[in-house]
Amino acid sequence: MDAHTLQVLEFPKIRAILASYTQSALGRLLAEQLEPQREAAEVSRQLALTEEARRAWAEGLSLSLSGLRDVRLLVRRAYIGSMLSAEELLQVRETAWCLSGIYRWRMKLDARFPHLRELLASMDDFGLLAKAIEGCLDARGYVLDMASAELAEVRHKLRELEERIQAVLKRLLRDPEIRKILRYPNATLSGEHYVLPVAANYRHRLPGVVHRTSASGDTVYIEPASLATLSAERAVLKAEEEKEVHRVLRQLTAQVGKVARPFEYALDLAAQLDLILAKARYALDYQMTLPHLSSDTRLILRQARHPLLEYYARHAPLLTESAATKPTEAHYAVAQGSSSQSSESSSPALPRPTLPPRREVVPIDVRLGDDFRILVVTGPNTGGKTVSLKTTGLLCLMAQSGMLIPAADGSVLPIFHHILADIGDEQSIEQSLSTFSAHMTRIREILATADAQSLVLLDDLGAGTDPTEGAALGRAILEALDRVGCLVMISTHLGDLKLFALAHPRAQNAAVEFDPKTLLPTYRLLIGQFGMSCALQIARSLGLPRRILRRAWYWLKRKRRLPELRRLAEARQEAEAAKAQALQAQLEAEQRRAELERRLAELERASAEQQALKEARARLQPGDRVRVGSLREQGEVVRVDPRKATVLVRVGIGQWEVPLEDVFPIREPPGS
Repeated sequence: MDAHTLQVLEFPKIRAILASYTQSALGRLLAEQLEPQREAAEVSRQLALTEEARRAWAEGLSLSLSGLRDVRLLVRRAYIGSMLSAEELLQVRETAWCLSGIYRWRMKLDARFPHLRELLASMDDFGLLAKAIEGCLDARGYVLDMASAELAEVRHKLRELEERIQAVLKRLLRDPEIRKILRYPNATLSGEHYVLPVAANYRHRLPGVVHRTSASGDTVYIEPASLATLSAERAVLKAEEEKEVHRVLRQLTAQVGKVARPFEYALDLAAQLDLILAKARYALDYQMTLPHLSSDTRLILRQARHPLLEYYARHAPLLTESAATKPTEAHYAVAQGSSSQSSESSSPALPRPTLPPRREVVPIDVRLGDDFRILVVTGPNTGGKTVSLKTTGLLCLMAQSGMLIPAADGSVLPIFHHILADIGDEQSIEQSLSTFSAHMTRIREILATADAQSLVLLDDLGAGTDPTEGAALGRAILEALDRVGCLVMISTHLGDLKLFALAHPRAQNAAVEFDPKTLLPTYRLLIGQFGMSCALQIARSLGLPRRILRRAWYWLKRKRRLPELRRLAEARQEAEAAKAQALQAQLEAEQRRAELERRLAELERASAEQQALKEARARLQPGDRVRVGSLREQGEVVRVDPRKATVLVRVGIGQWEVPLEDVFPIREPPGS
């Protein structure tokens, strides 16, 4: 996908928000590298995974991945025979428990989640590996005595030897003659040796080995000769203990190495699942829906909301420092709401610029690719034209990245090969480009790239130069894009481009609504209308003399042929209203059909389950495990009486004769 478009539509900020919903470093990395896909089958699969995860999470089938660690390097080291430390094995154990949790979570998914079940079908259970490590290491990484019989024996000998050493020390410290020569009546450790603090002038009165002296030289630390033999024996046992600890760690490392390949594969699946669950949680938090993918170029967005505007409305932090110093139109393209500014813990740790009071995002309806392929959006400044373009492009990018979109049910999106945008001030001093030159350079690239499966977004087309020449150039660009056959959405202030949309059979006008009474934008997008600058209304409200305003209206009518434009616009508006009603009726019909198909599928599934249950009951044999519905207990079949349609079941120490319809066979897991 075009890198410039991703930047101007602020898709990296969506990645950052999505990354904040991940639970592991592996999932965060995938979120930060997320790219829109072009293959329809892959996009459909990713959307289905996200929708299933959203439903699973909403139904309480949540999953914690807090123990997931990136231990791929450790597993590879174990595979080639390099010994892992106790701390590294603890990381593997924690991850193994997490993967085991994913395995058990998959077992809870029923037939309503086919894509998630398929994704995790090859996930192995690493619970045995986690138990093996847990049985040998405690939470601090200390190798337990139970790790091996040899280690337990060595440590038993060490404890006995330690008791003998302590007994000798106590005897020495109780000796009055020895107490006279000590600086203080306590033993201390010097390395692995117990030593007594003896005054330097009495050093020859205690036989033993001097290990060190104090800084002043007044005290020498002597290991008594009676302890030397015991200390030597302890050093030998310590070496045996260390050797046995290394042997245990090598055995555990070998167990990790044996499952290295399936473990790495499971880590990749876990990372993908983390990303899918992040998409699902993001969708739940922002009431996003699953868009329908069209096989043609039909694009319908119903009640679409800009995801970043919603984020700004909820959180005080912005995602870039530049936005902190220069608020954009997007910051204000929302309707006034409450004034609270909360910052939740799940928001990305990003700069905290000053924002307007909390507001509610105004949704828009956008339609393209059905009876027109070019949409010309007009209206006053700060009315939401640019936001409309960005909303359309960003939601398409999100959908092709496997994300649900902030729009109402019934939204339809095609799969675009290219989404190409020229939005914002592209002036470059380094490249000696003016604003107009920069726009033309970008449009040249767009014309060279666009095909019939492309979406082109052009902001303020024809601006930056003489209005007459800009309008002529804009017409030529739109005609060239029309010949390509792509979908085009532009914003402009030029009246000639409004006329182009009125006259062209495959183009349509749209206006961002402006309230002439309050002189404030409403940010609604009205397809079939063209927007006015409302400059004369604003001038009148500011007290400009009436004589000047009347003359301005005279020249405006002569210049723009306002009555003719209005008649054309009214005709287009009536046609658009009829089209909207037809689309709404079609959507309601499709929803009713989908609901009937869902009910039919449920009935067929229930019928199939009943038939399978009936057949399973018919195959019951003595010894089979069953669940007795009336007793709410499991038991074992003793005898089946087909003539009476009863079953004798042993439950606990008793036997019960129950109707055949009251027993439910229990399928044994494979390999049990």
